[in-house]
Amino acid sequence: MFVNNSFSFSALVKFSGGYLLWIIVWSFLVLFSYEFLHLKWIAIPWVSIGIIGTAVSFYIGFKNNQSYERIWEARKIWGTILNISRMWGVTTRGYIKNHLSSEKFTEEEIAAITKKLIYRNIAYVYAFRAQLSIPTSWEHITLGTHIAKRSRRSIEKVAGDTLEDDFTKEMMEKYLNSEEYADLKRFRNMATHIIDLQSQDLMQLRKDDIINDFYHVQLQTLLNNLYDEQGKAERIKNFPLPRLYAYASNLFVWIFIFLLPFGLIAQFDQMGHYNVWLFIPVVSIVSWIFLLMELVGDYSENPFGGLPNDIPMLSICRTIEIDLKHMLKEEDIPKSIKAQNGILL
Repeated sequence: MFVNNSFSFSALVKFSGGYLLWIIVWSFLVLFSYEFLHLKWIAIPWVSIGIIGTAVSFYIGFKNNQSYERIWEARKIWGTILNISRMWGVTTRGYIKNHLSSEKFTEEEIAAITKKLIYRNIAYVYAFRAQLSIPTSWEHITLGTHIAKRSRRSIEKVAGDTLEDDFTKEMMEKYLNSEEYADLKRFRNMATHIIDLQSQDLMQLRKDDIINDFYHVQLQTLLNNLYDEQGKAERIKNFPLPRLYAYASNLFVWIFIFLLPFGLIAQFDQMGHYNVWLFIPVVSIVSWIFLLMELVGDYSENPFGGLPNDIPMLSICRTIEIDLKHMLKEEDIPKSIKAQNGILL
C-alpha cells in the first residue's frame, strides 16, 4: 500500500509506464501529417470527439468506483480480522480458567492451552495471507504487463524474503506444533482447517468443563466470524471485476486517445503557424489524464494482487502477532512492519 502523502510527477509518469512517450509520438505524427504532408482530410469535428470523451469519462468513473469499493471492502475485512484476533486473545485468556472443572488443571496446563489457541490464531492469519497472495489468471502480476513487472520488482526490493514460501513455512512451524503442521500441509485451504482445529479444541475444553456452555458459544462465535471474513476476502480474490466490463474501459480510453488528435488539430491550426505546436503538449496531457484515471482503477480492482497499491496484509498480520504475544506477556516481540520507499506491505 502506498503511504506517501503525495506523488511526484515523475512517479506518476513511471506508474503510467512508457505510454506517455507513445502518446507524444502519436500527437507529433498527426501534426506532421496535417501540417507538412497537407493531409487536411484527417481532421474530424471536435463535437464527435467531445461526445466520446464524455462517455468514456463516465464509464471510467463508474469502473473506478467499483474498483475502490473492492479495495475498501478488502481493507475492512482485514481490519475485522485484526479485531476478532484481539478479541480471541482476550476471551481465551479470560474464559479458560481452572474454576469450572472438577478435575483441576495446573496453572501451567491452563497457560499451555491458552497459548496454543492464541498461537494458532497467529498461524491462521499468516496462512490466510499466503493463500490470498497466490496470483490468479486475471491479476496484473500474472499478465506480465510492463507496469506490473516494474511494480513487482519494487515490491520485491521492499519485501525481501517475506514473499517467499519459506517465510510462511517459518511462521507455521513457529506457531503450530510439528504434528499439526505436517497434517495441515495436505490441505489446499490451510487457513480453513486451522479454524477447524480451534473449534475441535473448544469442544474438548467444554467436555473437560474448563469452559461452560456460554463461554463455548462466545468463543465459537469468534471462529464463525473469522470464517465470515475469510469468505468475504475469498469472494473478492476469486471473483474478478467482470472482465468484459474492465476490458471495455481500457479499450474505450485507447479509442479516445487515438481519435483525440484528429479532433483538435484543426482547432490548433487556426491559432497560427507557431502556436500549432502547442497541439502536442495539450493532446498529450489530456490523453495522459484519461489514461492515468484508467490505470488507477485498473490497478485497484485486485486488492490482494501483490502490487504496491494493494492491502498491507503483512503489516496487519504482524500487528496481530505483536498484540497477541503482548497479551501472553512474552518477550520475543517482533518489530512492526515499516513502510519502505513509500510502500507498506
